[in-house]
Amino acid sequence: MTSMTSLTSVTSKTSKTSKTSKTTMKSVQTGPSGSIDVVNVDRPVPGPRDALLRIRACGICGTDVTFLHMGGMPLGPGGAMIPVPLGHEPAGEIVEVGAEVTDLKVGDRVVVNPQGVPSGIIGCGGAQGGMREYLLIEDTAPGRNVAVIPDTIPFDVAALNEPMAVARHCVNRSEAKPADKVLVFGAGPIGLGAAIWLKLRGVQHVTVADVIPERLQTALDIGADAVIDSAKEDVTARLTELHGQGANSLGQPRPDTDIYIDAAGVAAVVNTALTSAKWGAKLVTVAVHKKPEPIDFGAILRSEMTIIGTQGYPTEIFEVTQELVEHQDRFARLISHHVPFSEVERAFDLTLTPGAAEKVVVTFDD
Repeated sequence: MTSMTSLTSVTSKTSKTSKTSKTTMKSVQTGPSGSIDVVNVDRPVPGPRDALLRIRACGICGTDVTFLHMGGMPLGPGGAMIPVPLGHEPAGEIVEVGAEVTDLKVGDRVVVNPQGVPSGIIGCGGAQGGMREYLLIEDTAPGRNVAVIPDTIPFDVAALNEPMAVARHCVNRSEAKPADKVLVFGAGPIGLGAAIWLKLRGVQHVTVADVIPERLQTALDIGADAVIDSAKEDVTARLTELHGQGANSLGQPRPDTDIYIDAAGVAAVVNTALTSAKWGAKLVTVAVHKKPEPIDFGAILRSEMTIIGTQGYPTEIFEVTQELVEHQDRFARLISHHVPFSEVERAFDLTLTPGAAEKVVVTFDD
């Protein structure tokens, strides 16, 4: 891991900057298990090919929660736990650029590709996290590690760019067509994002299943055609009502659902999809399953189901940006809590408390 000292060792004589005299900043990192530390660190200084971003909003993700539960990450096999700078869903504005940067300027508003800098993935084990006042974009290049956004989109909605790229990759991997009928398990941000992309793709019928009524209402608000409360309803029977009746490879009746998306990450969801699947259906798994789980492989034979894994956003990180701008009102409904950076501990407490929040975005004052 590159140290912050090495990232800030270049003098500011080579850069163009806005009016600011701060030399230190606050940054959020993992603390003892289940907690964060807000620490003071040197504000980065951009080199000739770098840009300095003032963070204006940053979302909190399930990956952040995983690092919090771990209390950091191990320094090598069996090594001591070291703090992880948190936050990989930032949006902000450029306040300083290096002398060789010609395609960005001070005042540009941008979203970030956290996988696009040489010091490691931002907020996921790299030298920097996005949950800080200023973020250095090393070797900055629009289209590779940043994308300029218009001032018509609020920073909090812009901060959804990264998770919505994850959801878009899931939908791309599904190869859903307009005539398809789809069930999305899990009405968290990724599942709801997938539902939005499916409808924007022109998919005929999208159903969302979850166990939390408020999430199901949000699914309807963002354009899902129907919802299923899987804590109270028989998913297979309800799907047959919604999508009609098909059959598996043995001719046994099954819902005529073409694609199942697992954005929940529990074995019950996967097995429900497998046992409900008609002949040739697909299961696309985007959720993280945190432990090995029993799966009904016999059901795979009976349906000849295709199972597809989806990870990250190989090409989608900035493919989604313009549509995020165009449909910002729909995406804004995914945010359940806006918390100021001055209360960042509360923001993480909300995220760590099951059922307390759906999508928390931390905002930074002017």
